[in-house]
Amino acid sequence: MATTGNGKALHKALKDEDAARELLENLRWPNGAVCPHCGADKPYKLTPKPGSKAPVRPGVYKCRACRKQFTVTVGTVMERSRVSLVVWVQAFYLLCSSKKGFSAEQLRRHFGIDHKTAWFVGHRIREAMKREPMPGLLRGKVEADETYVGGKPRAYEPRRPGRPGPDSKKTPVLALVERGGNVRSFPIWQGAVTGNNLKAAIREHVDPTSQLFTDELQAYKGLNREFASHEFVTHSEREYVRGDVHVNTAEGFFSILKRGINGVYHHVSPKHLERYLAEFDFRYNERFVSDGERTARAIRGAEGKRLMYREPVNG
Repeated sequence: MATTGNGKALHKALKDEDAARELLENLRWPNGAVCPHCGADKPYKLTPKPGSKAPVRPGVYKCRACRKQFTVTVGTVMERSRVSLVVWVQAFYLLCSSKKGFSAEQLRRHFGIDHKTAWFVGHRIREAMKREPMPGLLRGKVEADETYVGGKPRAYEPRRPGRPGPDSKKTPVLALVERGGNVRSFPIWQGAVTGNNLKAAIREHVDPTSQLFTDELQAYKGLNREFASHEFVTHSEREYVRGDVHVNTAEGFFSILKRGINGVYHHVSPKHLERYLAEFDFRYNERFVSDGERTARAIRGAEGKRLMYREPVNG
């Protein structure tokens, strides 16, 4: 079943429940259904008996090995959801095709569901977008830059020039961008942009043979001893590009992130910031494929993941 090109299967799945189920089954089980309980293949689909007073639901399979029943949503972020499969597919498509995101309030209005359900659907889709473990290290020319996410100070709060300090309500975010490739962004939970925090993330995610490009922040000092090279631009002296030396790619990613948070989501709490960053990372990293293929890849990422409501609420 095609999900790229003209996207006929996806277009049909956006409107019809049976087509949505068929699309999900083909994406998850391209070679036939597999039991999510025991991993056995060749389960059989249950069909309702004529005249049955309690007919089996559409799309239910039964495993020949462990004898358990399941549907295509079991073992995914969609498990035990009462939201229709059409809504799920549409929600995946909207979050994957909207460059700056799609808010819970927009989902609520679009589908006619309550805000709590829309909010939870959005978070479960972001969970499906997360790539764990990360696929290898960033290589080649890699830019590292940081920004701050959060509200502005209240009118009665002091405004300090320069970077927000450790007591700021803003959360620092580090982005590592492989030029022409992928981005990885992380909240700096300790709340301080220090050399230890930044260098630990760079060491974990960037290949030592890479060329690093940063601004003049002193926290990056010494990276030339650990990587092939480390060059920086001096923003304080209005230097933004020097030949091949710049962090404009990382700042371009931040511009999309900030426009999404400020213009679409309006407010992102620190405890949920990591999921929103995963959403923006996913769209950026899949920017060279069609909206349909991007949606298909996000749906495939839903397998093997669960997110219970208490986790985003209390976590």
